[in-house]
Amino acid sequence: MPPAPDAATLQVRAVTAADLAAIAALHSRARAAYHRARFPDAPFDVPAERARWHDAWSRDLERGDTPALCAARHGTVVGAASYRHRPGPRPAVTLHQLHVDPGHWGTGVGRALHGACLRDWHAAGVSRAALDVLWHNHRARAFYTRLGWRPDPDRRPAPDASHLTLTLDLGRAPAPGGR
Repeated sequence: MPPAPDAATLQVRAVTAADLAAIAALHSRARAAYHRARFPDAPFDVPAERARWHDAWSRDLERGDTPALCAARHGTVVGAASYRHRPGPRPAVTLHQLHVDPGHWGTGVGRALHGACLRDWHAAGVSRAALDVLWHNHRARAFYTRLGWRPDPDRRPAPDASHLTLTLDLGRAPAPGGR
């Protein structure tokens, strides 16, 4: 049973190097949870996976062009998100990662991280956001659909595709309230 939502105790802030181990662990747990239905015997939450994601998040922080946010409740990191600005004629971003520790699914962590990203994107004048979601991750697809994301009409998935590209038109989406 997830802990009761307590918005007052949830803090969304920039990721620091001190957060990397916690983010890698929750990223691995989240991947294991959403892959378990499709690949029941695959070892997704193991030390090698946590090391892989620690290195990936560390590289993102070092890049300087990949803002990363984390959500902490009572000082414990329970979610993380990162995005990259995309070049082009219209300012756009790709939501690169958004993961919530499975023990905190349904408690508002994902929505808080998403809202913080939206505020940053609106402030930067971004007009369009995109993300790729695993086709079989119905929970994530439903989450993004509730937040206004739609399948990208320019990138229809192939019949054997493992991912679905979703977009969000920020010109039409109202800016969320203050952080």
